Amino acid sequence: MIIRKLRLQRGWSQDQLSQISGLSTRTIQRIERGQKPSLESLQSLAAAFETSVAELQQEPTMHKETHEHIHITEDEKIAIDQVRAIKGFYSHLFTYIAVISFLAILNYLQSPNNLWVIWPAFGWGIGVASHGINAFELFNPFGAEWEKKQVEKKLGRKL
Repeated sequence: MIIRKLRLQRGWSQDQLSQISGLSTRTIQRIERGQKPSLESLQSLAAAFETSVAELQQEPTMHKETHEHIHITEDEKIAIDQVRAIKGFYSHLFTYIAVISFLAILNYLQSPNNLWVIWPAFGWGIGVASHGINAFELFNPFGAEWEKKQVEKKLGRKL
C-alpha cells in the first residue's frame, strides 16, 4: 500500500516504476496487492523512491503523522476501497460478458430454437447490476447514514 501511494504521489505508472527500480511490472503489481517483497526488491524500491528500506516496511497508519507522505489517511483508505470496489465490478462485468457470450454461441450451435441462455444471462445479470449499484454507491439504503441513525436510536439519543 505504501508503494502504491508513493508511486501515485510521483505520478508514475507501474511500468515507469518498473523501469526506474529495475523490477518487473508483475513484481510491482504483486507488491501493491499486498504480497511481501524480498529484501532485494525493497532495496530497489527504496532507491527509486529515495527513502530507506525501513520506511517502506512500516505499516501504513490511518492518520497523519510526521512522515505524511507515507501514511494513509482515513479519506485515502475510503477512496482506495471505493476504487477497489469499482475495479471488482468491472472485473465481474467482464467475466459476465465473456461467459454469457460463450454460452450464447454454445446455445446457438447446439439448439438455436431453444434460447436457454437467457436464463443464466438474466439471473447473473441481476447479480452484476446489484454489484454495480453497490460499487458506484448509486443506491444504498443501509449505508453509513442509516447505521449512524440506528446507533443513535439504540443509544436513546435524538438526531
